[in-house]
Amino acid sequence: MTTATTTRTPLIKVVFASLVGTAVEWYDFFLYGSAAALVFGTLFFPTSEPATATLLAFGTYALGFVARPLGGIVFGHFGDRVGRKKMLVVSLMTMGVATIAIGFLPTYATIGVAAPILLLVCRLAQGFAVGGEWGGAVLMAAEHGDDKRRGLWSSWPQAGVALGNLLATGVLWVLAAVQSEEAFNAWGWRIPFLLSAVLVIVGLWVRLSVEESPLFLAARDKMTTKHQPLLEVIRRYPREVFLAMGMRLAENIAYYLFTVISITYLTTYAGSSSDKAMILSALLIGSVVQFAVIPLIGAFSDRVGRRPLYLVGAVGVAIWSFAFFPLIGSRSEGLIILAVLVGLLLHSLMYAPQAAFFSELFGTSVRYTGASVGYQLASIFAGALAPIIAIKLLGSTSDPNPTAVAIYMSIASVLTVIAVLLARETARSSLNHDRVVD
Repeated sequence: MTTATTTRTPLIKVVFASLVGTAVEWYDFFLYGSAAALVFGTLFFPTSEPATATLLAFGTYALGFVARPLGGIVFGHFGDRVGRKKMLVVSLMTMGVATIAIGFLPTYATIGVAAPILLLVCRLAQGFAVGGEWGGAVLMAAEHGDDKRRGLWSSWPQAGVALGNLLATGVLWVLAAVQSEEAFNAWGWRIPFLLSAVLVIVGLWVRLSVEESPLFLAARDKMTTKHQPLLEVIRRYPREVFLAMGMRLAENIAYYLFTVISITYLTTYAGSSSDKAMILSALLIGSVVQFAVIPLIGAFSDRVGRRPLYLVGAVGVAIWSFAFFPLIGSRSEGLIILAVLVGLLLHSLMYAPQAAFFSELFGTSVRYTGASVGYQLASIFAGALAPIIAIKLLGSTSDPNPTAVAIYMSIASVLTVIAVLLARETARSSLNHDRVVD
């Protein structure tokens, strides 16, 4: 009995550290996306018409995704050489500094074109940091856990992403409820970015208290000074990288469709800025439910496998995207909540088992790099471009074309389904392995 308690307590502590740290980093990252949809267009690109200004704001938003693969490579390299824990601390500090800096940025009205340039620099730093965050947080949970319940333990960092979005949306919702639109645009939007300082301190305190991954420590003893994780991933696991990228497409595009694009669609295309509080309320409810169901779905994947759940999610988001925009465009609070809630539940069927799925594809000595590169490279083609492509496909604000966006979502889902079918089932497999190529 004592042995079981001794074994489980550190694991719970590690999972909690992964959850909290991930929530903090993604609070910062998602906050930018929501602010881009709500105010960055007018504050940093005021000389353009509303739709164009929003598109430009999403352009800086997308460039953050471009920096993510670089972050994945750099953090993955050192995470596979010196340890997961150290890289998670560095990524959290980098994200915190960049986000707090955004809260102090002068706008276009104050310093002109330098304002969007500085905004872009901060966004690139955010992308670089979050590029190294996901792989490390997931691996700390996966490599501390056991083979039979890896889906459950690894899903908690994924739930941290939902919690981060919940925190970001919640702060914006409170501000929208207590402030006038003029006050929010003038200074209120800065508050959520500055609050990041408190969250970063909490996240650092928790992460510094956990131990390094035992699987990594065992693998490190066998590594040579010539160990080059990225080159070894390219040589040993090229197929797995492409499969991870394919599986990521529908999941990543769907998430930003159901969150960021929903804000823009309701406030710019189907309604007005007065509907801001309504869509934020729906996202708040959706994030709460998603945070609760992700660990349940992760645990279920330990029983039925990763692939069946992933396939249902990929097909589901394609079908639901055709109903999503009409429900949002109804401007009915109940229907908007339904649209977001069902969308995020379908997304969770892919996102919950994804952490364990990707971790199980790669060997221990290159797992941080392999999982991060596959995950983050796909983000350029998926999450980075999704808002820009969606706005282009929607077209004119007076006569939008949401069906085109649903077709775009469906194409991504087909590619993801193909990738899942080509991947092997990895549930309950051991993480203690490495592939050697002569």
